[in-house]
Parts: sequence; structure tokens; C-alpha cells
Amino acid sequence: MLSRLINFLKACWRPSSDHSVHAGSDAAGRQDGLFWYKDSGQHLIGEFSMAVVQANNLLEDQSQIESGSLSLLDSGPYGTFAGIYDGHGGPETSRYINDHLFHNLKRFAAEQNSMSVDVIRKAFQATEDGFCSVVAKQWPMKPQMAAVGSCCLVVVICNGILYVANLGDSRAVLGRLVRATGEVLAIQLSAEHNACFESVRQELHSMHPDDPHIVVLKHNVWRVKGLIQISRSIGDIYLKKPEYNREPLYAKFRLREPFKRPILSSDPSITVQELEPHDQFLILASDGLWEHLSNQEAVDIVQNSPRSGSARRLVKTALQEAAKKREMRYSDLKKIDRGVRRHFHDDISVIVVFLDSDLVSKASSLRGPSLSLRGGGMNFPAKSLAPCATPIEVGTT
Repeated sequence: MLSRLINFLKACWRPSSDHSVHAGSDAAGRQDGLFWYKDSGQHLIGEFSMAVVQANNLLEDQSQIESGSLSLLDSGPYGTFAGIYDGHGGPETSRYINDHLFHNLKRFAAEQNSMSVDVIRKAFQATEDGFCSVVAKQWPMKPQMAAVGSCCLVVVICNGILYVANLGDSRAVLGRLVRATGEVLAIQLSAEHNACFESVRQELHSMHPDDPHIVVLKHNVWRVKGLIQISRSIGDIYLKKPEYNREPLYAKFRLREPFKRPILSSDPSITVQELEPHDQFLILASDGLWEHLSNQEAVDIVQNSPRSGSARRLVKTALQEAAKKREMRYSDLKKIDRGVRRHFHDDISVIVVFLDSDLVSKASSLRGPSLSLRGGGMNFPAKSLAPCATPIEVGTT
């Protein structure tokens, strides 16, 4: 009996170097050590590519792409949803978002029978409220859950309209063709909520005029209350609800003075625009990519290479840059195990969404096969602590 249990636990906690996922179909992506990738797949209005590399001991980044119905109703609306969730303090919040945000979006889209800014905002708020409930239930046994949070970047393409919603410092970039020159220019679509930006610090000061220490320069990095770089997130309840900023929360997270209003926000920045025929592709990525590549460098890599493997190519280039900064070879960086790897680079998640202009123009009448894929090479059961499953790409007519 004991030996069976040990074998089961070994299977669930198998090291990242296990290459067993190479076997069989590429539908769920492939694993190469700490690197997971899905080189090519089809969404409703084009192709896509995904890649994830793990640096933390537990993967804190989560990501997903969904295509087909964006509603609980068969009548739609139909389109494509992509999300990058860059967790911090642990993986619980990003996993929760991966499990609940898209379902919440479908629920509100069904209520309104359409896609809109209001639907997206309500989906974000429902996800925040849901995670708050998890923290409340866990507080007596696991109070540190109050200090776990996640950035949340979402792109929704529906009826030729592009919605971009963001909390934190992940980034969405559009590659747009300039017909006169043939160049593809990088256009940043998402507003970032990081205290390194003067505009974010000004926003925080205006929201908290009675707190001269709302942002603090600590070890040459601007941090909200000296604790966290981002000003908006899902989770991080210890900086939103004062009842969770007390013992038994670790002392390093507790503020000296009680606060009366939430310090961090869960209200996303949302932009809306109509897709144009010269819009070529979207790059969604956690900040781990953008630490090493500029917007234009990333767009050039995608534009000047085959579509298949675009996301993997971006991640590999970022890792090569990370190795170069530490004066080491990429081949040596790859040998460093998770946990220790975090000293060299962050978890990195990338989704490249290609836009077929012919399909975009027909978007309102498209149905097509549905797609559901999560990045990272694994789907986590809602209450799991360890990776025990692989992702599933669903194809139905």
C-alpha cells in the first residue's frame, strides 16, 4: 500500500526534465525540460502559437486560449479569448483565474447576449470576488493566501472588435503592416500598472493624498507601500481589505498603520478598437519576456520567421538575452533547475495570435471548431498543489 502511494506521489511530482509528454499527439503541446510549447494551432480567425518557460519552483504564470462560443448560449457571440496570468507570492491566484475568468465572461456575455466592456469588467470583478471568498475560507488554516496575487492580461476578439483588458504589467502588442513601406510596426495596446511609471505613482498619490508613503523607492525600485511593484491585480487581498493585514499574516506583509481604503485596485484598464485589414498579429506576454525584448524586437522576430513556433522563438530569444546578461551560454542556462533558475529570469508566458483579415471580416458569421488550451504543459485541478495532468485541446464541430 505504501509503495503504491509513493509511486503515485512520484508521478504527480515528477521532475520537469521528464520528457514523457513528447509521446503521442502534439495537440496538447510539447515539453522540453522547463520549456513547454505549442508551435501552431488554429483559432476562429487565424493561427496561434504558445510557449511557457518555468523559472520558479512552482510555475506562477498561467495562460490560456479559448476560441468558439464566448457565451454559455449556443447563439454566441463567437470569437477568441486569450489570457496571460502572471502570479506572484505563489501560483494560487493565477491558477484560480485560469479556472474561472473565462467561465465568468461567458456567463455575463450570455446575460447580455453580446460582448462588451461591461461584460469584461464584470468578469474581472466576479473573479476577484471569487478569489476573495477563497482567501476568507482559507484564512484560519492558510493566512498567507492573502498575500498571493496575479497580474491579468486578456484579449477578446469578437465580431471584428478587439478588446484588451489589463491589470498589472503583462503586455499586449499589435503587429501592424505599413503598406507604404512594407514594415510591420509594434503598437502597444495595454496600459501597465507598475510603480516604475511616473503616471502610476501620480495616480496612487491622487487616490491616497493623506499617505506620503503610498509609493517608496526601495533598493532602487519603486514599490507600493514598499511591498509590491504593481498597483492593480487580482488577489493581494492583504492590500485591499484591512482585516487581512494582521496576524497571523507574516510580519513582512503587515503595514504599521491600518488603511481605510483599498491600496491596490482590481479595476482593469480596457481598450476597444476595430481590427483593420493590415493588423497582422498580437503578442501577449508576461513581463518576463519584456525584461529582455523591446516591443519592436518581438514584432520583428514574429514577422521575419515562419508562423509555426513564433512563441517558442520569442521565449528562446529572451532566454538567450538573459544568459548574455549573465555572461553565460544559453546551453548552460538550460541546465539550471527551477527555483535556482529564478535568479536568472522570471517565468515567461507568450501567446502569439495571428489575424487572418479574410476571417476577421467574416467574424460575425463564423462558428467553426472550438478550442480550449492552457499553457505550461499542465491543467491543475481546482484544489491541487502539484501538477498531475496535461492540457487538452478540444476540437468539436
